[in-house]
Amino acid sequence: MRTARTTRTTRSRAIVGLVAIGALVALTGCGGDTDGGGGSTPDSTSGSDSAATVQLPKLNGEKIEVAAVWTGPEQENFTKVLKEFEKRTGATVTFVPAQDPIVNFLGTKIAGGSPPDVAMLPQVGAIKETVAKKWAKPLGPEAKAELAKNYAKGWQDLGSVDGTPYGVYFKAANKSLIWYNNAVFENAGATEPKTWKDFLTTAETISASGVTPVSVGGADGWTLTDWFENVYLSQAGPEKYDQLAKHEIKWTDPSVKQALTTLAELFGKPALIAGGADGALQTEFPKSVTQTFTGGDQPKGAMVFEGDFVSVNIGQTEAKIGTDAKVFPFPAVGAEPPVVTGGDAAVALKDSKGAQALLTFLASPDAAKIWAESGGFVSPNKSLDVAAYPNDVQRDIAKALIAAGDDFRFDMSDQMPQSFGGTPGKGEWKALQDFLKNPKDIAGTQARLEADAAKAYKS
Repeated sequence: MRTARTTRTTRSRAIVGLVAIGALVALTGCGGDTDGGGGSTPDSTSGSDSAATVQLPKLNGEKIEVAAVWTGPEQENFTKVLKEFEKRTGATVTFVPAQDPIVNFLGTKIAGGSPPDVAMLPQVGAIKETVAKKWAKPLGPEAKAELAKNYAKGWQDLGSVDGTPYGVYFKAANKSLIWYNNAVFENAGATEPKTWKDFLTTAETISASGVTPVSVGGADGWTLTDWFENVYLSQAGPEKYDQLAKHEIKWTDPSVKQALTTLAELFGKPALIAGGADGALQTEFPKSVTQTFTGGDQPKGAMVFEGDFVSVNIGQTEAKIGTDAKVFPFPAVGAEPPVVTGGDAAVALKDSKGAQALLTFLASPDAAKIWAESGGFVSPNKSLDVAAYPNDVQRDIAKALIAAGDDFRFDMSDQMPQSFGGTPGKGEWKALQDFLKNPKDIAGTQARLEADAAKAYKS
């Protein structure tokens, strides 16, 4: 979220408010519903017209295309949402698989004269870029009314450009969680760490027990940006975080050097990372999760860092959340533990009745309820009944997110120009992959980051 509208006091509340998410997760990780995160599939009455909270037009015969980078369980769960929209309106909705960076994918579709009606954009920078290119269409009155009714102002502002609302944040994420294999921790006599120093000690303890402690999905550069952002937010503080996100300070700043030096305390010890640096760079995010929760008490890695959406991937293993798979907040590097959020916004690319109707639906609790019941999802929609979530872990994450109101920090790389913060093999993704391979080259990493950032922000 490229908005630095909060004051120093609000920034402090943001950290405290969202730390509650991690704290609640840690508390509920040991009990409550132990569903494997996938939950149960909603029955045929879920989200039915009898329970509808939003009025939608009849769209019989209209065809609507929705583009998103989601695959696997995420695509399957989103498709359930689209099926309910079809049922209520009579429209036919087609899911269009997109590739990262999605703005480039959309550019190709638009140049070919076949843009999708709606795109799910995973970066604030992508919303701004589609508006700047005059691709995005403002929200219509019905979608705006639904958004105003169900979302805190902070989430409304994130989908707006120069005061005009374009995006509906349908899916959110707490990206400051570390999930762990409980059997490994018990065998090693390890405990959940509260600080970065304790985290490294825990990793060494687990390593001494014969299991590699940390699984890293380094083939997907965004996971590495999340590692950096959590360290940086906790260590440098929210004001510096906002400044770096807007490139008001350079990547050669001493605060960046300090964060990379801290991260190198882990990345610089290949024995602590599953497969070492080379193995991590060949491991995609889903595998980094599943290999942590397969193999019983001898997995390839004991811990994996990422957001609440990890529960979907855990659900593809035999591990059960709350018993086999537990979670703790990202450890404090500085005075406070970090909490970074992310999200996906729906944006209309066509001025059509169908596109606006779908945005209206996605802004409603009816749509959010469908995915919430399937698990691996957190909604910023404050009108959604948290009872829809399949287990106590996700219910508490959702409660804390809503309770935070406007007080949150959004993923830094998602606030940046996509060419720098959201493109595979380029910019920050590539620089941090190179850093994982050679964590001693802190100065060189800073120089590359700054050169690429300066170029992206000028374009």
